Amino acid sequence: MSSHHFALLYCAALLVTTSGCPGSATSGVALRSDGTPGPEECPEKTREVMGYLGLHVGDAALVQIDANQPLRSPVVLYEGPIESVLEDDLGIIEAPSRLYGRVWTSGPQVVIRYYEAHRLSDGKRLPICAVARLGSGQLRKRPESKPGTAIIDTYVTGAFIVEEFR
Repeated sequence: MSSHHFALLYCAALLVTTSGCPGSATSGVALRSDGTPGPEECPEKTREVMGYLGLHVGDAALVQIDANQPLRSPVVLYEGPIESVLEDDLGIIEAPSRLYGRVWTSGPQVVIRYYEAHRLSDGKRLPICAVARLGSGQLRKRPESKPGTAIIDTYVTGAFIVEEFR
């Protein structure tokens, strides 16, 4: 049996024994005074699964930020859940798998945290901890963004594996 298959079987067993959904507590994230999310621990079981998948802090892949607005610029993001599309493989999570997470639009730039990957090749849902990140303020909101939304100039960003959200 290949190491990828073993890792996926182990992860599936871990998921069955883990109570709740990855990211089920995301609505309980403490907010800072500017409305951006505060620190949040990556659950121990998720870190364990990422280790078995060979995903390490700093591993990254390009993603289309919003699956509902492919190749569109600018992109209008709404506060709440988001589905992104991998453009590159993220370890053994192959493109065009989906990443599911949450968007916060209250601060000066968009914050996106990913809690789950959905592999399209085999239908497996895997817990992850990742953040959307681009340099040079490229996730900064345009001034005309209305409350609860963020207009950004790019439809693609990097998704980076993290051990905790800051």
